[in-house]
Amino acid sequence: MRHNKKFNHLGRKHSHRAAMLSNMATSLIMHKRITTTLPKAKALRVYVEPLITKSKEDTTASRRVVFSYLQNKYAITELFGTVASKVANRPGGYTRIVKLGKRANDDADMAFIELVDFDENMAKTEAKKTRTRRSRKAAPKAEAPVAETEAPAEAPAETPAE
Repeated sequence: MRHNKKFNHLGRKHSHRAAMLSNMATSLIMHKRITTTLPKAKALRVYVEPLITKSKEDTTASRRVVFSYLQNKYAITELFGTVASKVANRPGGYTRIVKLGKRANDDADMAFIELVDFDENMAKTEAKKTRTRRSRKAAPKAEAPVAETEAPAEAPAETPAE
């Protein structure tokens, strides 16, 4: 009987599942976003969020505990350095899962999982859109008359020289 065993086994033995989640957590910490299947993303969220919480306290003991899960010293440095400084004030919910649809060959639900505070693409595109709209409204009105007056003066001077 499987009483009180509520996590997803992902069709793997314990050692294979632990190794897979460790590798995925390392990739997530290093790259800030990875694409995987939806059940794996949900299992990874349960696996990695306690590690991120542990990284807020930079002690030797917490580093050793996290290293026992990840087994990658570069990921530990990244986690306790840049990631911990960004999530210092956040009380939880460090990851976001966004569904992508079905995979073509086997119809598996796909998703990407990312660290919430490192979502630079969304922030950049929103900022660019607002700046672009403002500059398009202001710039053509101010620059258009100047360009029209300069263009006829330059065009006849260049035409005889050719």
